[in-house]
Amino acid sequence: MNYSAAKAGLIGATKALAQEVAKRNVTVNAVAPGFIRTDMTEGLPEKELSAMVPMQRFGTAEEVAEAVAFLSSKGASYITGEVLNINGGLYS
Repeated sequence: MNYSAAKAGLIGATKALAQEVAKRNVTVNAVAPGFIRTDMTEGLPEKELSAMVPMQRFGTAEEVAEAVAFLSSKGASYITGEVLNINGGLYS
């Protein structure tokens, strides 16, 4: 319950702040990564957990970084208040 409440709060804050600062041409978006191969997930049973992910694998830090770079670019200047799920299709 704590995780779900915190995530919902972060999503709400993202959308509210996006509306608040849009008039200043500032965008606010959230990135919600799923299982990403990092030091933090190193101890997890990757083979077992990957079986739950529709893409059948963990993501990489580079894939998350590329998405963040896009959201930070001029090409994403009209995207605000969104949550980008980078999760290989695993929604919980």
